[in-house]
Amino acid sequence: MRNWLAQALKDDNPAARGRRSDYDLNAEPGRLAEQAKPPRDAAVLVPIVDHGSGPTILLTKRTEHLSKHAGQVSFPGGKIDESDADAVAAALREADEEVGLGANHIDVCGFLDTYRTGTGFEIVPVVGLVQPGFELRLQVTEVEAAFEVPLDFILDRRNHKRQSAVWQGIRREYYAMPFGDFFIWGATAAMLVNLVDVMEHAADSAPTVRSEAIG
Repeated sequence: MRNWLAQALKDDNPAARGRRSDYDLNAEPGRLAEQAKPPRDAAVLVPIVDHGSGPTILLTKRTEHLSKHAGQVSFPGGKIDESDADAVAAALREADEEVGLGANHIDVCGFLDTYRTGTGFEIVPVVGLVQPGFELRLQVTEVEAAFEVPLDFILDRRNHKRQSAVWQGIRREYYAMPFGDFFIWGATAAMLVNLVDVMEHAADSAPTVRSEAIG
């Protein structure tokens, strides 16, 4: 699966990817963009766990007491520190700190499109193939739970909902993917849609390879 993912993502340089944002689904993206803060660099790990029974996506739910994004479902990740060599280093460090997922279990395959949030982050999503056998260790001050979603669920477009809410006086739309007791939405859901776009595009070019990769 690793080779197929790397081919699907095509480039190991995040600057070569496209750009997406919280504003993409909205009729007046300019009005929303005007209210955004200057971006801060961040990175997340998009962990695809390569189970023999079928791959999954590892996600976290943040604790309810946090000042930002409390209770939300997210990828392991955070801002890029000065001590981080690059976005990959930041994503791997955050995954280790937040859920105890060590870099020795992760094979970095490439990047999704850079994602700009309305809260002022410019996020590099680092896609990593994770080998089973790891034991998670949650950072309880930040992470309430970690869970896995079957990749087949993410690939099914019927699970991609579009919802809306009023934010800073403007109604905006966002992606949502309800999964059991968890509500995946916003930037995390949008990055998962990006992953599906990438995988579907690659499947059009090599459907047999893709079938073998996720089967």
